[in-house]
Amino acid sequence: MKGNICYSKSSNEICIVENGYLVCEDKKCAGVYTELPEQYEFFPLFDYSEQLVVPGLVDLHVHAPQYPFRGMAMNLELIDWLNAYTFVEEAKYKDLEYAEKAYEIFVDDLKKSATTRAVVFGTIHKDATLLLMDKMEKVGIKGFVGKVNMDRNSPDYLCEENAEKAAIITEEWINACEKYENVKPILTPRFTPSCTDELFEKLSVLQKKYNLPVQSHLSENLGEIEWVKELCPGTKNYGDSYDRYDMFGNDCPTIMAHCVYSGEEEVETMRKQGVFVAHCPESNTNLSSGVAPVKDYLKKGLKVGLGSDIAAGSSLSIFKAMAMAVQCSKLRWRLFDQSVEPLTVDEVFYLATKGGGEFFGKVGSFEEGYEFDAVVIEDATIRHPQELNVKERLERVIYLAEDKNIVAKFVNGKKIL
Repeated sequence: MKGNICYSKSSNEICIVENGYLVCEDKKCAGVYTELPEQYEFFPLFDYSEQLVVPGLVDLHVHAPQYPFRGMAMNLELIDWLNAYTFVEEAKYKDLEYAEKAYEIFVDDLKKSATTRAVVFGTIHKDATLLLMDKMEKVGIKGFVGKVNMDRNSPDYLCEENAEKAAIITEEWINACEKYENVKPILTPRFTPSCTDELFEKLSVLQKKYNLPVQSHLSENLGEIEWVKELCPGTKNYGDSYDRYDMFGNDCPTIMAHCVYSGEEEVETMRKQGVFVAHCPESNTNLSSGVAPVKDYLKKGLKVGLGSDIAAGSSLSIFKAMAMAVQCSKLRWRLFDQSVEPLTVDEVFYLATKGGGEFFGKVGSFEEGYEFDAVVIEDATIRHPQELNVKERLERVIYLAEDKNIVAKFVNGKKIL
């Protein structure tokens, strides 16, 4: 593949090779070169000269069933928003005809975006979640998808009968996922307030039995944190409510969304146990939750990626998440805590690619041996009078959230767009 190759080796700098060559061999990156080595000269060539070639972007946190009401209902904070809008929408997925229509739109738009890997929440409905996985499998997007579990503090129309029944249905769903290659199951307790101790215990058994990863929410909202203290007396912090069931890193790959108000002890546990933070800047802004100190998390060695968090976030564009991560960090630095510096474009590009990609293994970079995910961007349609270098062009695409300029998309060595 020939083009302007942009990728990260670390969070400190975007590596750029102008009009260079990116080689894919056996679905893996075989190197980036200024001149094509002789052993590759007979490989088929995708010529994207002058265009931008970046690793596929990774969305570590997105709620597929909430896609129909993105850009709406942004006048409430988290818990009220869930009760007034989110749960009402998610209940509709009991109807497979509705789920078919909604998930077709979601997956089609996801395919057209710069996202090549996604970690997705479904609903409590087994059949609808399998339908979502069917559609993602078909278009070639790689990802993890979770059937949500919730058996308390939820409306009657969106609450599992009891912990035992929830675990049985969840195991049936896990076994039904064996047919997939591109999408895999991920255990999904919605968040601590919606899951009883008994349900956590049963999910922990399933996690160990099937060696599954886990996704949930953590320390998003101050009221939510106080609620967890009431519900889980004796826990050291919100994270401990997951950790006591062995679903917080170590041998259980874990993504926790938000982590806006994680304290020192919680942060250290996440660092030590390898828990991934899914930073969702637009969602945290829209629901008035706050701004996570992501720069500090990076300095402390936490694993961090970005999430669109539809529908508290309004867009599937991880370019938009990158831009908002920078902007929100600037406001946090200026208005709240000048000890935590703002994020840079280089850092958020890393979060959107290699940082989040690490949850999938060697994903999110063009370094040798990484799985070959790539997105090609034609930015010539963005008119300008001045000369711009490749770095400036990439920064402009990020800030303008220009997913519409994608001309090709490859996942694991296969062209899907």
